[in-house]
Amino acid sequence: MDLRSDLLVRPATEEDLPGLADLFWAARAAAAPWMPPSVHGFDEVRAHYLDLPQHGREAWLAEDGRGTVGFVTLKDDWLEDLYVRPDAQRDGVGATLLDLVKAVRPAGFALWVFESNGPARAFYARHGLVEREHTDGSDNDERAPDLRMSWSGGARRFVRRAFSSPD
Repeated sequence: MDLRSDLLVRPATEEDLPGLADLFWAARAAAAPWMPPSVHGFDEVRAHYLDLPQHGREAWLAEDGRGTVGFVTLKDDWLEDLYVRPDAQRDGVGATLLDLVKAVRPAGFALWVFESNGPARAFYARHGLVEREHTDGSDNDERAPDLRMSWSGGARRFVRRAFSSPD
């Protein structure tokens, strides 16, 4: 498991949501040229993250001494977002967040990734996700070829305990 001892992973609060747009924007820019630019402006992205709870989505943050260094958003059995601040990439943040997703979705989940985003595809494959479907991108906002990857489930018990929230 890639859980870093100095990393706090917790559910996002309403106060955290505005900052997700900033992190999204920075991570997305750093992913060029592998990832197409967002077709949505900053204000639209910010509104999207502010509305997460109203659309049945949950968000989790990863924090360390630098502040929020990554986040994931989930809806049902879909991992909708996994973004890590550029200066925190390759520090285990993404792996820790992916372990969290496996823990809170032990029956499995799926995600979409751009075909051109080789680093993300390799990351997900290293962590047990399998490419299931390739598309021409006609159904995504960027109109860029993408693919569906999935994880079939089977999270280990200790992973679930590591991320359980107190009731």
